Parts: sequence; C-alpha cells; structure tokens
Amino acid sequence: MRIVIPGGTGQLGRVLARWFEHQGHEVTIIGRSVADPALRWDARTDGPWMDAFDGADAVINLTGRTVNCRYHWANLNEMMRSRIDSTEAVGRAIAAASDPPGVWLQASTATIYAHNLGEPFGEHDGVIGGREPDVPAYWSYSVHIARAWELALGAARTPHTRRVALRTGFMMSPDPGGIFDVLMWMVRRGIGGPFYGGEQYVSWLYDEDLFRIVRFLLERDDLEGPVNLTAPEPLTNRSFMGVLRRAAGVPVGLPVLPGMAELGARFLSTDVELMRKSRRVVPQRLEEAGYRFVMRDWATAAPRLVQRWRDGELLA
Repeated sequence: MRIVIPGGTGQLGRVLARWFEHQGHEVTIIGRSVADPALRWDARTDGPWMDAFDGADAVINLTGRTVNCRYHWANLNEMMRSRIDSTEAVGRAIAAASDPPGVWLQASTATIYAHNLGEPFGEHDGVIGGREPDVPAYWSYSVHIARAWELALGAARTPHTRRVALRTGFMMSPDPGGIFDVLMWMVRRGIGGPFYGGEQYVSWLYDEDLFRIVRFLLERDDLEGPVNLTAPEPLTNRSFMGVLRRAAGVPVGLPVLPGMAELGARFLSTDVELMRKSRRVVPQRLEEAGYRFVMRDWATAAPRLVQRWRDGELLA
C-alpha cells in the first residue's frame, strides 16, 4: 500500500510512518521540513507536492499546530487556520488527482465532545461541546476549532475517496516528548497526584491500538465519518494517576491544585484545559465494527507502558 501522510514530520506522523514502513508499506511524508523539495508545502498553497496523491492508496492528514501550547488568541487562531487550510489543501490535491486515493483519514479530536462527568459519549449519542455551563468560556473555542476542522473535511469535493474523521483521545506511547513521557516526569518527581480534584475523565489510547485501528479503518470500506479513537474504558483522572503511580513504583503523589496547575502549565508552555476538561468518550463505532483492542483497560496498559518507557522500547 502507498500511503501519503501530510503533516508526517510531527511526533505522531513519524511514529505512524515508522510502523507502516516496518509492515512493508510505502510511505510518503508531506511537510515543511522534508528533504525533497517536491514534497515540501506550507500547508496552504497548491504546489508540486500535490502530485504525490495521484495513485496513492490512502492519505492520513495529521497537519495542525500542536495543542500543547498556551491558549491565547494568537495560538488559538493559528490552531484554527493550520487545520482548516491544510484540510482544504489536501481536499484540492485529492480532487485534482487522476487516480485519487481510495480513503482519506483526517485527524480530529475527542475534545469536540462536551465536558462530561456523566454517561460516556459515543459517536451516535455524544453531545458536541461549546455550550457547557460552569466551564471556562475559552474552552468553547477548542470545540469550535474541532467542528470547523471536520466541516472542512466534509466540504471537500472528493466523491471517489472515503473520508474518516479520527476523534482521538490521549495517545499513550513511551516515545520521548509525548504525553506519557510528561506524566512519567511528573510522577517520578512526586507530583503525580490528582489534577484539579481528579473527578474529570481521561479518554486514552494505547499506541499499538492506534496503529491497528488506523490499519483497520484503511481496510474497512464501510466505515466513514467520525470515529472515536479511544480505549473502551475511560477513567477519572484520580484513578488514572493512581494506577500510573503504582505501575511506576511511586507510592504517593502530591495533588495538582489550581494554582500549581496554572504555574506548571506556564512552565511547560501548555494549557490546563488539556488535563482539566473531562473527556468521557468511548469507541462505539469501532466496537460495533468488530475491532478488538490490544489494551482495553488502563490497569493493564500502564505497567506495560512504564516498562517500555524504562527500556526505551518503541514500536517498530
């Protein structure tokens, strides 16, 4: 299979490319910093990079400014523009291809759902966020970005290409710089307690499941539209961090209180919304389609991830 990955120079793109190449597939990465000038783009303007889509079997678009940043207006605006512009550009490239790809997997996010402490949200009955009471007003803009991202995918004129929006939760991988790496840094320094009270839910996904789900979606011609990429058993932040501490052999962890959270977020150049918002999301459509998870529950996944993190064991 020949797979084109726009935005493949980021962490997730590099990991996916490494895995697909190990499986014997041909991967072409489109990015701002790739060595081949014919594959460089600005994620907005048409150019020679579009030729790579002709005859490809699949496209996986991962382009977009990282959400791991301070949520001030300039960054939020860049998050919005980078997602819409690149999605529209990919749509034009597919539309222009004489032999277009059969499937387009488009990055999206579980953040599109409302802050939720109640029953879990699946694709069929999940409530889209943006109007929740008693949450910071700027959270609605994150939902607005996610909705606009998916609308850009839906508006693309690609009648011969199946389109899937990947509503992904927190992907857990031992790769350096990822969220699991940051959480281990906190746990080992004694600050791995509950965050902001710890009642909010964490929707996570084991890295091997990410790869297998992507392959599953590439092969299943009957799946299109939004698909939740999360493990079947989300759990509260309090439980999530407790399981991780036990797996890491750290008996206690200081709770991260509001003032500490804001200070830590500034130090790490990130935003508290990433861990404070409750995402209780389940993979309704994947399970209906018969996907079988490698890691369904965090109590099983966490010890394995800790061991892989210590051993430097990355998936191929």
